[in-house]
Amino acid sequence: MGSPAEMARATRVPGVAQPGVVVEKTFVMIKPDAVGRRLCGELIGRYERKGLRLAGLKMQVISRELAERHYAEHVGKPFYQGLLDFVTSGPSIQMVWEGPNAVETVRKMNGATDCQKADVGTIRGDFGMNTRNNVVHASDSAETAEREIKLYFSDNELWDYPMPDGHWLE
Repeated sequence: MGSPAEMARATRVPGVAQPGVVVEKTFVMIKPDAVGRRLCGELIGRYERKGLRLAGLKMQVISRELAERHYAEHVGKPFYQGLLDFVTSGPSIQMVWEGPNAVETVRKMNGATDCQKADVGTIRGDFGMNTRNNVVHASDSAETAEREIKLYFSDNELWDYPMPDGHWLE
């Protein structure tokens, strides 16, 4: 079939999409500010109500080394050290969500990175205070999702199961 990213995009999840619809996996992190503000249930609920399927979930205080690997593309940028300090400052929740066009869907739900510019109704527009404490992180492409998922999850930590209400989402 091709690269792992192509294979991830082509996964068919029963009850999630019609045959022939490309289903993606994406990575989402609920950041320490949202955990500390007790927003986890609200945020997870939004992704569920949208119709995405939760395939993996864990909670941890990520190590500095893991944060450096996750945000390696930002090395040398003025906000890099502050970002590392923030994401390692307390517990965060790492998740894998699946669904049709999951990467784009989640990014639209999250809203603009700068919370002051995020539309009302998006997660950041409703709950974010600034660019650093912006509640959630999400993959920006299927390739990034593949890399980020592998940073946080092994294959045996990802679950494949039918959604009992999936026929309503097709």
